[in-house]
Amino acid sequence: MKLAPIILFVYNRLRHTQQTVEALQKNELASKSELFIYSDEAKNEEARRSVDEVRNYIDSITGFKEITVIKREKNWGLANSIIDGVTQIVNKYGNIIVLEDDLIVSPYFLQFMNEALDFYKNEESVASIHGYIYPIEGLPDSFFIKGADCWGWATWKTKWDIFEPNGQKLLNELTVKNLAKEADFNGSYSFTKMLKGQINGENNSWAIRWYMSAFLKNMVTLYPGQSYVQNIGFDSQGTHCGESAIFNIMLSTKSIFKKIKVNENLEARKKIELFLEKTKPSIFQRMKSKLIKL
Repeated sequence: MKLAPIILFVYNRLRHTQQTVEALQKNELASKSELFIYSDEAKNEEARRSVDEVRNYIDSITGFKEITVIKREKNWGLANSIIDGVTQIVNKYGNIIVLEDDLIVSPYFLQFMNEALDFYKNEESVASIHGYIYPIEGLPDSFFIKGADCWGWATWKTKWDIFEPNGQKLLNELTVKNLAKEADFNGSYSFTKMLKGQINGENNSWAIRWYMSAFLKNMVTLYPGQSYVQNIGFDSQGTHCGESAIFNIMLSTKSIFKKIKVNENLEARKKIELFLEKTKPSIFQRMKSKLIKL
């Protein structure tokens, strides 16, 4: 099995970045994997010191087969940096595992992601592999849900090629096909509203466009029943998030990759719908839509 390169996007949160890297280093496959780190430039002088601290740290990282650090010479912003970085690396290597600086992974994260990437690489309807799942009881060991996601994920060049950066095109297709309600998990979360916000310049979310690109192609993403990723970005320190514990989970303590048929699991989808509906007031009152990051 050829291991996928890992790409990590960082900015100005030193402790978050350290926790992300330290967790990743505990994966057995880390020392056999290539790591690419994209460091965005400070957007203003206020951020200069913290960005420099992160850059000094990432220059000292070890524990991987090879490490390449890309320091942006201007501030790209998260969306543009991710779209560009993912495109560059996945076009060169054929597949990719993507993390941001506020994601702590299980020691079995890389094993799960690589095994799934290898097994489903020729399945045309599989858009991606995802490492995070909500704290929901009674889910199967793994399952497929229509669309794509953004908290510790992996994909292939052929699948990333479907990414549509033009939000208006996505909205037009969503409207013509009358799929907004389904895309919003039966109205339990306003993904369509997020897309409209991106179009209107209210946010610059790459993830809502990735989700809708896959959704409109009727493609699915593989999820684990127990999460391999914990998001630590809900502590008010991030650029695009507030404080919340809604999405806290217990990291998986073992690798459970099971080969399953590529069909959306409607029972799992319903459980996600109920979870999103239950937490919706808190989502909108306590955070700036971290579910779809800017």
